[in-house]
Formats: sequence, C-alpha cells, structure tokens
Amino acid sequence: MKETHDAPLSQHTTMRVGGPAQRLVVAETIDEVVDTVREVDDADEPLLVLGGGSNLVIADAGFAGTVLKLATSGIDVESQDTCGGAMVRVAAGEVWDDVVERAVAEGWSGIEALSGIPGSTGATPVQNVGAYGQDVAQTIARVRVFDRQAQEVRTFSAAECAFTYRHSLFKATSQYVVLDVTFQLRVADRSQPIAYADLAKGLGVEVGARVPLAEAREGVLEQRRRRGMVLDPADHDTWSCGSFFTNPIMSARRFDELATRVSTELGDDAPTPPRFADASGDVKTSAAWLIDKAGFGKGFGMPGPAALSTKHTLAVTNRGTATAADVAALARRVRDGVHDRFGVTLVNEPVFVGHEL
Repeated sequence: MKETHDAPLSQHTTMRVGGPAQRLVVAETIDEVVDTVREVDDADEPLLVLGGGSNLVIADAGFAGTVLKLATSGIDVESQDTCGGAMVRVAAGEVWDDVVERAVAEGWSGIEALSGIPGSTGATPVQNVGAYGQDVAQTIARVRVFDRQAQEVRTFSAAECAFTYRHSLFKATSQYVVLDVTFQLRVADRSQPIAYADLAKGLGVEVGARVPLAEAREGVLEQRRRRGMVLDPADHDTWSCGSFFTNPIMSARRFDELATRVSTELGDDAPTPPRFADASGDVKTSAAWLIDKAGFGKGFGMPGPAALSTKHTLAVTNRGTATAADVAALARRVRDGVHDRFGVTLVNEPVFVGHEL
C-alpha cells in the first residue's frame, strides 16, 4: 500500500483537472482496500474512492480527506463451458478495456461493444456502463462489495443491483465500495447482435447481424476514435469524461411536447428529435442532438480553456489549461442553454466532487 500527501488529483482523472488530495492511498489488494475504508470510517473522515478517474470532475480545491485509489488486479475464470458460458471474476482495479480485450481474445462474447471505454472495472456496475447497444447489466452475474455501514463484505446478485439506464444501487449511495465483479459471458467466436446503426454501417452488415469478435471490437474502437472517445494524450478532444450528459428519458406525451417546441423554436421544417424506445416503456432522445440544435456545435468554446469536443458535441473537454471551474462553467452554459431552448434539463453523467454543476 502506497501513501502520499497533497497529491494532485488532476494526474488521476481523464479530464485532467482537480486539486490535491490531503492523503492519497493506493491499494493493491482487497485487504488493503477494506483496511483503509475501515480506518477512515472509524476516524469519521471524508473518503473518496477512485478508479480510473474517467467519471469525476474534482474541484480545484482538491479533496480534504483520504482518496483511495483502487489498484487491485486479477481476472479469474471460475468456470467455462458452452452451455453455462464463462464465469469471469474481475478485480475492481483492472483497466476496463484490458478486460474487454482479454474477453475478445478468449472468445467470451457479450462486452465487445464496450471496447475503448476508459476507467476501471469496479466503476462499471456503479453507473451501468454502456455503449453501442450493450451495457454491463446484461452480463454481470454478481458484484462483491465492502458494506461501510455493516462493516462486512457482501455479494449482490445482478437483480439486487437495481440496474437502470446509467444508474444502479451503488451510484445512489456511498455505502458500498466495489471489490470485484463477476461476469457471465457467452463462449462464442462471434459478437452479440449489432444493435447500433452506425456501428453496423461501419462493419458493412445489417443491424442484428453477428460478426467475429475481433471485428466487432475494432469497429467499436473506430467509431469511438472518430468521436474522440478513445484516450490519447496528444488529442485534447479526449481530455474529457466521455459523454458528459445522459440521454434524456421521458414519457411519450412529454416527447410529443418536445417535438412541438422544437418545431416552434427551429421552424416547421425542422427535423424531429431522435426517438428511441426505452426498456421502461418511455422514450429516450439524444442529448447530443439537443445540444447541437440549441446552438452548441462541435468545438463550441474554442480555443478554450474548456470547450466542446471538435468531434462530438456530447463531450466537454480540457484544451490543456482548464480548471474544474472552467469545465463546470461550460457544462452549466450548455445545460442551461438546452433548457432555455427546449425545456429539457440535461443530467450530467460524471460525478462532481467538492463542487456542483
């Protein structure tokens, strides 16, 4: 276990903003994770659990407490057969894209569309990570956590995790620290059905087709590179938290009201907002579309210090010198602009630590 003081947190987040941690503890084993959490809770001090830092915007003042960085490792195959699939237990600190790469190499199907997503495995159940028609709720079998209230290790089945769109039981509370995640993946050399139209087009297949796992992964990575969603230190479009706002979900009646307002604001010949069926029976629309039509196009805010990505309107980016305050100010301007134009309040996906949007 490594411990440092006044460590700059900007070095541990993909947005590359954030002041110092009063204390930074890097835990490489589950025992170290549990011991640190118990120590901090016994002292009644603030605790921030940090994985890959891809979903955090930490205040410029930093964090006045202990930041626990999960650096645990291990990908263990508990069982594998054609009927039951592969049961694979992954440590919370494992880099998520490394896990997807391993799955593709091993012939484990079910998470290939989640290629290129930054962050750690422990974060995936927290926000029910998803992209291109897949989310981790489809393959998670169980999640093992340390329960800070009960002071014990507990295991949750997938049903108990209360997964919804970009949300879960674990996101709703700080009570649990994820220790590892067990996935149930299909043993197959082909992907799950391609559910995203642009991905299918890029792969040269119809929606619903299956392709070799390696082709699916490369196709997803290509889609993400085009949108600046694959981390690249030399590309400031990737100095971000990825998609900054979640896609709004609303009732069918509320969507019709939105479509009417869009027509009023943009003219009768304006296109209708994208409409997707949601598992709950409601309607999902595109946050990126609303942002663009509200007047915030690609590169809005350039040259910075914070600006929308030049490749995708949904990413708020650090152009190299941005502070957390700069990031928050731009995100607030976009959120409020969309609300003023269309009456829809966008919800930020990254968590703000030490400040609010």
